[in-house]
Amino acid sequence: MKAKSISKYIRQSPKKIRIVLDEIRGKRVGNALDYLHFSPLKASYVIEKTVRSAVANLMQSIEDSNMDPDSLIIKEAFADGGPFLKRFRAASMGRISRLNKPTSHLTIVVSDEL
Repeated sequence: MKAKSISKYIRQSPKKIRIVLDEIRGKRVGNALDYLHFSPLKASYVIEKTVRSAVANLMQSIEDSNMDPDSLIIKEAFADGGPFLKRFRAASMGRISRLNKPTSHLTIVVSDEL
């Protein structure tokens, strides 16, 4: 069985999120949650919430609810780019400079099979 969870419009660049995702991809859910909970990186908080949501989605879809969540594996984990927030800042000689603030979409798929 597989279950998926998506977090959209995360106010962080996909490149920074992918650094944390590379650490947890393919690991067991228990080990990944331990890593994410004690990681000081900003992305780890949102990834932890998304992993917990994916596990809850899988438990909800299975009629046999006595499955151990620690036996699950993070099958897929990827971050795609979202829309940019376009902002402006004052520049020299009365001009403006544009700031693009990136957002990202995070997808986590957990599975009970290897």
